Amino acid sequence: MKLNAKLVIIMLSLLVLAMMTLFTLNQYAQNDLVSEIQESSQEISKAVQMSIADLTSEAETSRLTDYLLKAREKGINEINIINTEGEIIDSSDPEKIGKKREIKKLEKGLHAAPQQSKGATVLSQRPYEVLVPVIVGDEQLGYVQINMLLDNIRDIQHANFIRRLFATCMIFSVGIALTIFLAKRYTLPIHNLVNYFKKVSAGDLSVTIPVTSHDEIGELAEGFNNMVEKLREREVLEKRLNEAEHLSRVGQLASGIAHEIRNPLNYISLAIDHLKAEMLPNCGEKCAELTELTDKIKEEVRRANYMVLNFMNYGRPLKLRRGLIPYCELLAKVLPLVSDRMAEQNIKIEQAIDTDLPPLWVDQEMLRNCILNFLNNAAQAMNNGGVIHLGAAREEEAHQVRLTFSDQGSGIREEDLAKIFQPYFTTKDVGIGLGLAITERIITEHGGTIAVASRPGEGTTFTVLLPLQHERQEES
Repeated sequence: MKLNAKLVIIMLSLLVLAMMTLFTLNQYAQNDLVSEIQESSQEISKAVQMSIADLTSEAETSRLTDYLLKAREKGINEINIINTEGEIIDSSDPEKIGKKREIKKLEKGLHAAPQQSKGATVLSQRPYEVLVPVIVGDEQLGYVQINMLLDNIRDIQHANFIRRLFATCMIFSVGIALTIFLAKRYTLPIHNLVNYFKKVSAGDLSVTIPVTSHDEIGELAEGFNNMVEKLREREVLEKRLNEAEHLSRVGQLASGIAHEIRNPLNYISLAIDHLKAEMLPNCGEKCAELTELTDKIKEEVRRANYMVLNFMNYGRPLKLRRGLIPYCELLAKVLPLVSDRMAEQNIKIEQAIDTDLPPLWVDQEMLRNCILNFLNNAAQAMNNGGVIHLGAAREEEAHQVRLTFSDQGSGIREEDLAKIFQPYFTTKDVGIGLGLAITERIITEHGGTIAVASRPGEGTTFTVLLPLQHERQEES
């Protein structure tokens, strides 16, 4: 429900509640007032009847004094019986008996008294008089004068005013309480929105506002979340654009490095081979020392050349030259390249390859680089020696081949597992962090997947899934 609709409903509810309350109180007040007037009228009628009876009776006893004790509760303050000559022949006030009243000045009917009667207080209303002529047949016997105070009616009106005032205050109190409640209810989310906006403006795009309503505040929260989501997407696109630009520069750099460095490296490698073949046999006692030195130079040249190749392979599109090659044959070409290093580090390589494993539909040079990278990473993690396990099996249901590379090295920390395939990420003192990134790219280009499982101190296992040849042909 919209906020405007809620406010209108609340205002209408308060208005209806106020009208119903005041109407109800007014009805009660009218009923009390009518009832009081009826009772006062009955008492006046009774007083008139009693006065007429005393006026026409020859008895000397008067009942007005006794009657007035009860009649005062209904506002009758005084009763006088006046003869035709203006003399008060009977009164509820014995002191007024025998006094004269001017008949011409007496006003018949109900009218305000000229002065305050006895028994009226300062807080009382002005007294009223009722003058009723007493006529029997054609003869007028006199008048009955009743002095009354309408204090009871005033009390009823005052009580009704107090009730209305109290009801109005209560209704306004409820309205104020609802207003304060709504103010807190709707200002608190607005303050939260302001804080969220400040976080986003500070660069924190992880903010998400929970949507708890469907009014304007809820719509604002949804709009804010959509805006933040678009900012996140924009940030991701900007990162990808920056990475693409960076990779483009890397490609250009790799091309330059290939032309500027590989030729000198090839010359150095050939020169070392020439020195080993022609010069070292003539060095006598220093032959062994120089041989070790030239081997180290050769290894450093090879490592530098491998780094250049990594740059080149990552900075340019891959062009696969597929062919069918047995996995055992591929390993036979890779293992001799690392055999010396494995022997130096006391590392053994165990193979568990299915005998019915079909040939792989791959680019053998690129996949060989992947296997070589797995072996080099395993050797770097196994400084104290150990066993590297190479496995290969066919996944019949998925029409894939599963290759595994397991070591007993130091393992990978859990927080680094999600980063190891990112370009330029490395935890080693040497290397540029492109080996696994290039490996993942090669596997992906073959239509396969790569996964890693590792625990610090227990070793690492890489699992590669490659599709078989007939599946690739059906896709093409």
